[in-house]
Amino acid sequence: MKKNAALLTNILLTCTLMAQMPYGDQPLAHTYSIVAIDKETGEMGVAVQSHWFATGTLVIWGEAGVGVVATQSFVNPAFGPEGLALMKQDKAVDQAMQSLLAKDEGKEFRQLGLLNAKGEAAAFTGSQCIDFAGHIVGEGYAVQANLMANDKVWPAMAKAFENSAGQSLANRLMAALEGAQAAGGDIRGKQSAALLVVGAEATGQSWVDRKVDLRVDDHPNPLQELKRLLKVHQAYGYMNKGDLAMEKGDVTIAMEAYGQAEIMFPNNLEMKFWKAINLANTGAMKEALPIFKTIFARDENWKTLTPRLTKNGLLTVGPEKLALILQQ
Repeated sequence: MKKNAALLTNILLTCTLMAQMPYGDQPLAHTYSIVAIDKETGEMGVAVQSHWFATGTLVIWGEAGVGVVATQSFVNPAFGPEGLALMKQDKAVDQAMQSLLAKDEGKEFRQLGLLNAKGEAAAFTGSQCIDFAGHIVGEGYAVQANLMANDKVWPAMAKAFENSAGQSLANRLMAALEGAQAAGGDIRGKQSAALLVVGAEATGQSWVDRKVDLRVDDHPNPLQELKRLLKVHQAYGYMNKGDLAMEKGDVTIAMEAYGQAEIMFPNNLEMKFWKAINLANTGAMKEALPIFKTIFARDENWKTLTPRLTKNGLLTVGPEKLALILQQ
């Protein structure tokens, strides 16, 4: 009876202590992340990997023309929108960070990275973050990590980012994440990752302002999957460039862009299909027909779809050329 009473007392005491913890109702997104700017384009980005489900929904925040935020450890999600709001008021990044921390009783359990549109970065690692934890602020970037396998992780991120100069910002963020993982990464393992790149200036159109927005919420190898998605994203970027060139009648530029897309994503039939459609629309039937033949041989649904595009003007060839296409 005494043992049961003692056990109950200990349980109640533990619950009381947990209730008093300043991070008690906060998500536990222990992780490593990077905030950075592309000095040439002004684009800003933030990327993260964690052994936690859907880490991108809580940790990374960004707004074109304003800045990017990574809020992690025992996450205070409010740091994301509030940090962006402070930077939008043109507050210095250090001042914005201090404003966030000043009103947070649980700040010693937090980790935070901020970067504004001027390329100024700041980071904070609370004294109660789980070891190994730390951060580095460099020129135009900050890396931060907690609950890591060792203290080499965030220096490896910084080195990987610096050594990738000359690449696109998205690729450099990816390199930093891979550098962290190669150095040991999260001691618990891997589960989710995310990458966000926003424009240098706000257009008022979120679909334009967000240059890259990719998330892997639950995967045995999230960085590998994130890298694959980034490659697909970039391939579709070339496709869009090709489509725009075709609209302007610049077949040479279009073919170069389409070619780059196919190199990056060679087995995607949809890319091949719209390339063939655009070639046919500009009278380049000689180039279009072999592509249609390859597509139809692999999946006849594309042949079924083709004549339907004439109704709304997506395919502008006449009856004779349409028949020729469908013979492939």
